[in-house]
Amino acid sequence: MKTVFFGTPEFSVSSLKVLHLHPSVEVAAVVSMPDRRAGRGKQLQSPPVATFAKENNIPLIQTENINKDEDALKLLHSIEADFFVVIAFAQFLGSKVLKMPKLGAFNIHTSLLPKYRGAAPIQYALLNGDKETGVSIQKMIKKMDAGDICYEHKVTISDDDTSATLFKKLEGEAALGLSNFLETLVKKPDQVSYRQQNDSEATFAPTIKKQDGLINPFNFSAPEILNQLRAYTPWPGLFIFISGQRLKVTELELFPQNLEAGQIDHKLGALLLGTKEGTLRLKSVQPEGKKPQEDKNYLNGLKSKSVIPSLDRNHYE
Repeated sequence: MKTVFFGTPEFSVSSLKVLHLHPSVEVAAVVSMPDRRAGRGKQLQSPPVATFAKENNIPLIQTENINKDEDALKLLHSIEADFFVVIAFAQFLGSKVLKMPKLGAFNIHTSLLPKYRGAAPIQYALLNGDKETGVSIQKMIKKMDAGDICYEHKVTISDDDTSATLFKKLEGEAALGLSNFLETLVKKPDQVSYRQQNDSEATFAPTIKKQDGLINPFNFSAPEILNQLRAYTPWPGLFIFISGQRLKVTELELFPQNLEAGQIDHKLGALLLGTKEGTLRLKSVQPEGKKPQEDKNYLNGLKSKSVIPSLDRNHYE
């Protein structure tokens, strides 16, 4: 069977490898985003999926918008693919593209759909303190992540998982899910079962923004902020403004003291923050331009300058 793979970041490469190595599948083309300038030298760098395609002599299409790139559309149409596979492509596929493959276009999504439709299902599972997530493969329709489910399996979320570790775990689980799904799709496509999603149960996971990392003790409880640290590690990270400094917060823990929301306390030699419910110790902080440091060292630095730590509340107005 012939397929075309759509993907961009490192996260997608393991699934592409599954297709590339499958004895009954020909990867006729790979579609990815264009090269971007990155690093200190601002050199052009290919997305990891594009790099894999080049290294393995797979025909490569790089385009900013697959739905409007007439040359790319002509090439895709000429392939006469049996199916498409999509994972972390960073573009929506329009109706014209979705209609091309004989068996359909299949998207690998890292949640148990219809939960967490959207761009950030891994982060939202952590934000909500979920104990499990999963991999779903859905036959794509024009509506985002709303197609019929044709494969799924559950994945446990460990208490110490962050976005960094859970991304890595789900990268492998997504590839495993694709491998399992191909056993039916390639050998017995008429036996693939499809389950319609219940739209009334859908929840959404929109794109994470840099400003989401601002600790807001007035709107969130201590346990919720702990979940934010897990979800936003490594990006965008958590940060807070204290005494005119922007501090990245790299370690937090619950602390048995009652403080009002937004109140800063340091009398016990620890940097404490009252939240909507509960108190947190900002155990490790990183002022801009400096290395992470324990809260007691940060407080000693303020003390040497006769600065009393207080929350900059103007950032919450």
